[in-house]
Amino acid sequence: MSNEFDKILISYKQADFEGQIEQLRSKIMLAAVFDPEGGQIRQLRDIVYNVARRRDEAVAEYTEKFDGVKLACEQFRVKREDLKKAHTEIDGELLASLRQAIENVRKYQKEIFVGKSKNCSNGTGIKYTPVKRVGICVPGASAPLPSTVIMTAVPAQVAGVKEIAAISPPRYKGSVHPVILAVCYELGIDEVYRIGGSHAVAALAFGTRTIPKVDKIVGPGNQWVQMAKKEVFGQVDIDSIAGPSEVLIIANDAANPAWVAADMLSQAEHAPGSAVVFTDSAHLAEKVLSELAKQVNQLDRAQETIECLKKFGGIVVFKNMDDVIKRANDFAAEHLEIQCGDKSKKIASKIDNAGAVFIGEYSPVAVGDYWAGPSHTLPTGMSAKFFSALSANDFVKSTSIIEYDKAKLAESADNIIRLAETEGLDAHAGSIRIRQQQ
Repeated sequence: MSNEFDKILISYKQADFEGQIEQLRSKIMLAAVFDPEGGQIRQLRDIVYNVARRRDEAVAEYTEKFDGVKLACEQFRVKREDLKKAHTEIDGELLASLRQAIENVRKYQKEIFVGKSKNCSNGTGIKYTPVKRVGICVPGASAPLPSTVIMTAVPAQVAGVKEIAAISPPRYKGSVHPVILAVCYELGIDEVYRIGGSHAVAALAFGTRTIPKVDKIVGPGNQWVQMAKKEVFGQVDIDSIAGPSEVLIIANDAANPAWVAADMLSQAEHAPGSAVVFTDSAHLAEKVLSELAKQVNQLDRAQETIECLKKFGGIVVFKNMDDVIKRANDFAAEHLEIQCGDKSKKIASKIDNAGAVFIGEYSPVAVGDYWAGPSHTLPTGMSAKFFSALSANDFVKSTSIIEYDKAKLAESADNIIRLAETEGLDAHAGSIRIRQQQ
């Protein structure tokens, strides 16, 4: 077993060090997208535009084809009484935990919200308006993900979004898992559809007779969901194109190797999921390898996790911490943990590119996934260089406000006319002159 994990150890002392780093980088970056040489892109576009043309009929056909569930279009939407029933029957302790998680997220999102209109200078201002209607994607694979509902819907609600539609594939007895339904009911979301995948994304983007069009689509999903979001971008807004979950752990000799290994496994068990350690300590690297071999055997999905680590994992030893930080900013990980003892905060201050930064040994990714407050819907595949963590601020749009009076226009008229005439736009200049003649 340890020989398998030895292959993920990369050291600056190896002759092909840079090549191995680049290979790992490419695997992570490309994990969310389809092979341009394959037929998946063509198939995806066929699905999306078939839904755009044939609407409910196409959604029903794809739901039966991909999920094995035959639904009439009137059955897409989960009945309100089913939402209420799921909420009534949920375990009381679980509901209490969910309610506290909701409160944590709501409090944080309110504190960071900037979407308030204001006046600026020189007759200008800005007006913020909530997006009217949002669709959230809730994966429904091997386990229910109520946290995804919380982390996507609560920020939208804080921003003032009035209409939220949730989609989730009918993988639980032909419907949506009751825990997901219960959380939707708790949040006051009564528009839930038992459809998922690329055809569900297309239905939200274009609208059907039974599924009204949304203005923005957010949330995680597999390659088909993310590529569908990319395909409909422009028809609607999206949050980002998110690939498999990933963690990059910066660690030094102060780190606990057992904890570092556990955090790697927590991402690799997503299968696919990327788990990488950057360190300046060869000694720590060897200990983490040993811990991986020990801990992975305790997992229910041990073999899948092993294969995932071999494909998307790495323990990389750099010459010094400066090199670690430089490369970490290049990798721009979704989750970036820093386990470097009393140096953790100083290192964190040098990180510019990450979806979320977890500082110190008592801040594992799971704290952010479920509890702390920031949304766990984060950019992956190195897109944290230009995408941000989902927040309430993503659910408002801004409108510029310009208000000049007669004196203010007269003060600026000559300059405006000069610029308009330089561009050969006489009518633009004329719209200013005509006001000066009165």
